[in-house]
Amino acid sequence: MPEEISEFSAPYSGNTGVSTDYKNMPIPELLVKDGFMSVADLIKIKAFSERSGLSMIKIILNFGYVSRKNYERSLTNAGYVFEQIREQPYEMEVLDQIDIKFADEHVALPLRKENGKIVVIMADPSDQLFIDFIKLTYNCEPEIILAPDLDITWLSHKLIGIPYVKSAVFELLNHDPKSSALITFTNPQLIAMFSTIAIICIFLVLNFTITSIVINVFISVVFLVAITFKLFLALVGSRFELHQAVTKEEVKQVVNDELPIYTILLPVYKEDKLIKKLVWNLQSLDYPREQLDIKLLIEEDDDKTLNAVRNLDFPAVFEVIVIPYHMPKTKPKACNYGLHFSRGKYLTIYDAEDVPDTDQLKKVVKLFSKLPEHFICIQCALNYFNRNENFLTRMFTLEYSYWFDYMLPGLDTLDIPIPLGGTSNHFKLDTLVELGAWDPFNVTEDADLGVRAYAKGYKIAIVNSTTYEEANNEPFNWIRQRSRWIKGYMQSYLVHMRNPVALWRKIGWRGFLGFNFFIGATPITFLLYPFLLSVFIAYLVFDLRSIRLLFPDWVLFISIFNLLVGNILMIYVNMMAVFKRRYYELILFAIANPVYWLMHSIAAYKGLYQLIIKPFYWEKTNHGLSKVNNAVNVVK
Repeated sequence: MPEEISEFSAPYSGNTGVSTDYKNMPIPELLVKDGFMSVADLIKIKAFSERSGLSMIKIILNFGYVSRKNYERSLTNAGYVFEQIREQPYEMEVLDQIDIKFADEHVALPLRKENGKIVVIMADPSDQLFIDFIKLTYNCEPEIILAPDLDITWLSHKLIGIPYVKSAVFELLNHDPKSSALITFTNPQLIAMFSTIAIICIFLVLNFTITSIVINVFISVVFLVAITFKLFLALVGSRFELHQAVTKEEVKQVVNDELPIYTILLPVYKEDKLIKKLVWNLQSLDYPREQLDIKLLIEEDDDKTLNAVRNLDFPAVFEVIVIPYHMPKTKPKACNYGLHFSRGKYLTIYDAEDVPDTDQLKKVVKLFSKLPEHFICIQCALNYFNRNENFLTRMFTLEYSYWFDYMLPGLDTLDIPIPLGGTSNHFKLDTLVELGAWDPFNVTEDADLGVRAYAKGYKIAIVNSTTYEEANNEPFNWIRQRSRWIKGYMQSYLVHMRNPVALWRKIGWRGFLGFNFFIGATPITFLLYPFLLSVFIAYLVFDLRSIRLLFPDWVLFISIFNLLVGNILMIYVNMMAVFKRRYYELILFAIANPVYWLMHSIAAYKGLYQLIIKPFYWEKTNHGLSKVNNAVNVVK
C-alpha cells in the first residue's frame, strides 16, 4: 500500500503502519488500494467528512467518487461477504435508541441483542465512530454484518423513519388546519352548494324558460371574463422584461468557494427507465459537487427504481432516501419527508426527466442575494425538449410558453398570487419549513404553496432560466396528468375560499380577484366549454323550436359570441407564445386550440369526479415515452 495513505489507518483500524491484511484495512483505503479512488480523493473525502459530519462511506457512494459495483467488487475481493438483510429480525428497544438521521449519515443500523452483543448492519465495517457509538449506547460489543448501503437505507427508513413520515403527512394539518386539503368540502361549502342547487331547481319549476336564460347568460359571461382576464395577463406579461434577470457576466463573477449548500429533491416513483438520464442531467449542473445535497426520494415499495440505482455501472451524485409507507402516496408527502434530511440553505425540486439550464443554481443564488428578504421563492420557466414530436407535444409547448413567458410575469407585475409550477421552484429552506412546506393532501401542492406564501406577505420572483421537460406525447397519459392538475386547482380553490372574507383581508382585493379569476376560473372554463360548444353545434345543425324557446336569438348570440371570441382570444394568446422563444414553426398549431381545450374539458370532468370520489389520489404520469434525445433537442 502506498505510504501516503498510511496516515488514514489509525482512525479506522487502530493500525499505525501499513497493513498487509486487506480485510483489516479501512474501507476508504481499500478502495484506493484497488485503484477506484486516488489519494487526493481520499484527502478531500476525509476533510469533507470532518466538515459535514457525514461518514466517509456515505460521501464516497453519494458524491460520485466510486460506483456501488466497484465498491462491492473491492470488498468482495478483500474477503468480505455481503449479506441479505431485509428479513433480519430486530428489536424495537434496540432501534428506539438511535435516530434515523444518525443511522443515515453512517449507513449503519443496530438491529438486536444476540449472545451478549449488538448485531449491527454496516456498509463500512471500519467506521470507528459508529462502532464507538454502539459500545457507548448499548454497553456491548458490536457483531457486524456487512450489507449493501441501499439495503441498509431501505431498512433504516422502514423501521425507524415512521415519526418523520408522520410529520411529513400531518405537520401542516396540526399547525395550520385551515390550509390543509384533508377535508375537501367543509360543511358551510356543502350547505352553500346544495342550497344553490335547490334554489336553481325551485326557479326552474317556477319559470323554466327565464331561469334557463339567466343560467345561460351567466355561464357565457363567466367564460368570457375568465378568458379576457388571461388575455390581459398575457398582454401585461408581453411588455414585461424580467427585472430579476441575471446576466452571464454576473454568473461568471460567482465565487464557487462562497456558494451555499444547495438541496435538490428528486421525487420519483417507478422511474427506473430514467435513472441513467437523471444522473447525466445532474452532472451537467455548474455547481461545486460538495455543495450539492441531492436527495433521490424513493417510495418503500418501489423496488424497480431502487434496483435501477443499485445496477448503475457508474458513480451517481445523489443520496437515496426511502419514504416509509404511509398514505397518501403523493409527491408532496415525499418532498416533506426529504426535508427532514436536507442540509441546504436553498432547495429546489426537479422531476426525473428534467434538464435544467446548467447555470440555473448559480443564477438563483445570485438573484436571492439581490432581492429583499421577503422574497422566499424563485420560479424558473418550464418548457419541453421534444416540442416537435407530435401534435400533442406542440400544443403542450405552446401552452407552457405562454404560461411561463407571459402569464406568470403578468401575475408578478400585477402583484397577484403566483401558482408555482411543479418543478424548478427554488426556496429558502428555512422559510419553506416555516410555511409548513407542502400539503400532502393537495395534488397541485406548489400552486397551493404559492397562495399560502402570498397570504403571509412573502413574494415570489421569476428568473431568466429554463428547465426542459418531456412533453406528454400520448393522449391518455396527458389526460391523466392534466386531470390531476385541474383537480388540484379545484382543491386549492376550495381550501382558500373556505372563508372568502378572511382571504380578501389577507391578500387584498387585487390578490382576491386574481386568485378567483386565475385559480378558480381555470377549471370552471374547462367545465363550461363543452356546454357552450354543444349549444353552438345544436344551433348550427338543428332548427329545433325547443332550443329557440329556451335560448332566444339574443341569448344564443351572446353564447355563440362568447364561445367564438373566447376561442379567438386563446388562439391569439397561443400565437403570442412563440415569439419570446422563437418557436415560429408552432404558430399555425395555435389554430387547433379549440380541439386542445376539448381535451382539457375531458380532463376537467375526470378531475371533478376524482375530487369527489378520491381527492388525494395521485394520478401517475408515465415518463420516458419520448423517442427524442433531450441532449440534442434543447434549444437555448
